[in-house]
Amino acid sequence: MKKELNELESVERPKISQAIAEARDKGDLSENAEYDAAKEAQGLLELKIANLRNLISKARVLDESKIDVTKVLIYSIVTVKNVKTNAVMTYTIVPESESDFKAGKISVTSPLAKSLIGNSKGDTVTMQAPAGTMDFEILEVSR
Repeated sequence: MKKELNELESVERPKISQAIAEARDKGDLSENAEYDAAKEAQGLLELKIANLRNLISKARVLDESKIDVTKVLIYSIVTVKNVKTNAVMTYTIVPESESDFKAGKISVTSPLAKSLIGNSKGDTVTMQAPAGTMDFEILEVSR
């Protein structure tokens, strides 16, 4: 995140400033679509920078050697089996901002993660889904 923030502040911000300056040089700003687009891009960039700064200020570095791997916690890698279908899936429990279902990263606030948190290998948990309840057996918990 720090690398991305540095890239946005030191590379992207000057590019947008340059684009605004070039658009401003083209004359009447009231009908200048390039200027409007550049200003909008600047606003989006500043929002992204502010969000990254906020995330970085709240981030904590965890010592993996001191994390309990007997229970499912945030950043646990969990292999579960759907009791009904016998389908086996592996997920990493992550904060909302890092969730990416295609990459196997589910948000700690998702229904499945909520049902897994605090449980251990061998436990069977029930998840409430829109279509009803689903049972999962925890096969493995790791980091």
